[in-house]
Amino acid sequence: MDVIKKILGVVWIVLGPAAIIFLAAQAYEKINLAAEGAERTNTALQWGIILFIFLPICTGLVIFGYYALRGEYNRLPADSASGKN
Repeated sequence: MDVIKKILGVVWIVLGPAAIIFLAAQAYEKINLAAEGAERTNTALQWGIILFIFLPICTGLVIFGYYALRGEYNRLPADSASGKN
């Protein structure tokens, strides 16, 4: 199980930046396809909000993957109240 956690850690580390790159490419494409004026401004605002929301989520994926790769999740507490194994 620990090997699976480490493999998934690498997956999360790669998935975070890949998602941001994909979203940025989509934003660029959709903004350029929008008509001039208010429609383009609204599209840019919507994609700006989407990127603003997903940037911390993708950062969290990278941090989560880093901890999984380091083995921080190998020993989990048996009881959430005591915090002991």
